[in-house]
Amino acid sequence: MPQKVMIVDDDYTMNSLLKMLLEMDGFKVLLCPQADEVLTLARSEKPDVLLMDIHIGDADGVEILRTIRRDAGLQALPVIIQSGMDLEDKCKAAGASAFILKPYPPDHLGATLKKVLS
Repeated sequence: MPQKVMIVDDDYTMNSLLKMLLEMDGFKVLLCPQADEVLTLARSEKPDVLLMDIHIGDADGVEILRTIRRDAGLQALPVIIQSGMDLEDKCKAAGASAFILKPYPPDHLGATLKKVLS
């Protein structure tokens, strides 16, 4: 059974590109373009990993990550944060499993997902 990646990003173009790339790599992809749906969707869909942008609309991805880490049903969920700003230390301190600085080559995403999921 393919592993399920939940992409949390409000950028339609980025979502489309990431979905296509990840499906080509054999992942099942679930899109979540709204910050207020992250917890509900993650609980119901049970993804294997969450790939989240640092900014989702007006929401802060780091705050969403902190909420995930406090949630008994989700705290073990691997979360990869991506951003165009180098916020790796802040994201790791909040509980990110990995951080990816944008822009990045497609193979870097695949390698990061494989590392986090292994």
